[in-house]
Amino acid sequence: MNASAPQIGFDRFIQLDWAAAALNVRTGVAGLDDLNALLDASELGVEAKKKTRTVLNRLWLEPRAELVDYADSGMAIHKAQPDIPVAALCWGMAVATYPFFGKVAELVGRLSAIQGDCASAEVHRRMSETYGEREGTRRMTNMVIQSQASWGAVERVEKGKRVIRLAPTVIDNDELTAWLIEAAVRYSGKPVSLPSLQSLPVLFPFTLTQPLGYVVSNSASLSLRAEGPSNQFVALRSMI
Repeated sequence: MNASAPQIGFDRFIQLDWAAAALNVRTGVAGLDDLNALLDASELGVEAKKKTRTVLNRLWLEPRAELVDYADSGMAIHKAQPDIPVAALCWGMAVATYPFFGKVAELVGRLSAIQGDCASAEVHRRMSETYGEREGTRRMTNMVIQSQASWGAVERVEKGKRVIRLAPTVIDNDELTAWLIEAAVRYSGKPVSLPSLQSLPVLFPFTLTQPLGYVVSNSASLSLRAEGPSNQFVALRSMI
């Protein structure tokens, strides 16, 4: 993970329409007034609104220096093809920007892989192993799961005690496929095995239907790296 990446950072519930509005501001099809009007309508308190804006700034409006090009690529996809699911773009940006968000996504994806659901308590337990046994970790994990529910990835049932993964979104666009793979590689911080890309837990809300070796080989940001006769890994070109 990048040394400048915030260790938690994603500490607010972020509705999909707020994240989408922030993307539209970056794209130039909406203004900050539109985003602020949405936040005002949600009746957030002054401090809560400020913290929410901080998350949205990192997500789309003021990404870290090493993620500016990545955010611009996502913006270009959105601008050229507005019908592409905005939740997929926001998910990729959140995974690349916030390791905490990515870790929750990875755990929910892994724990729900067999039966389609998992216990929230198990997600919390494993997050505390990484981020420490403190109330902040638990609260922020809940914020991420609630956000992922708003973004259409999961449903929270039994008063939030269980998390059910919803039907995945089919991704059949080459540019978006490569962009989501790049998010996963950035989150991992190291090359990712090509065969594993179809079932990466961190990308569990999506089904990547395109031939991934072909998509990666045609990407300006990604590179295929061979390690042995049958092992291929995907890396960022900037890592090489």
